[in-house]
Amino acid sequence: MTTLSLLAGLALGPVVGLVATLAMDVAMARLPEGATAPKVAAGVLTDTPVDDAPERLATWVHYVAGGGSGLLFVGLVAAVEAALGVGVAVAVVVAGVAQFALMVGFFALVPLPRAPGLPRQRLGPIRRDWAVSAATYVLVAAVAVAVATGF
Repeated sequence: MTTLSLLAGLALGPVVGLVATLAMDVAMARLPEGATAPKVAAGVLTDTPVDDAPERLATWVHYVAGGGSGLLFVGLVAAVEAALGVGVAVAVVVAGVAQFALMVGFFALVPLPRAPGLPRQRLGPIRRDWAVSAATYVLVAAVAVAVATGF
């Protein structure tokens, strides 16, 4: 069992984020509204209806946010370890629950309500598919951190 140093966490975070984002892509491709979340972000950034949002920007936002979320997850694991004095296994579970809540809550409360051109009847399915995608991300990130720390 290895405790993460700051430097190790900074190096590991984006890698964990990229791996988890690639796994998330697989889940998103299988969901009816799975690919909508990155387009929501691109639509909000460009004030463009979601279905017309630039694909390239949606992809960039998706992967940058995924890498940043990896940094956040690794930071949460380290913070939980330090604050609660627990091992990596418990820290990964606690951080995973927090990360999932942050990912779903942020998306549902910040970009989704501001997305132009989305009918209300699509909001529920988009939220649901985002929650499934976020759960996939967190699960893969948790396994990646556990493996990297020798859990």
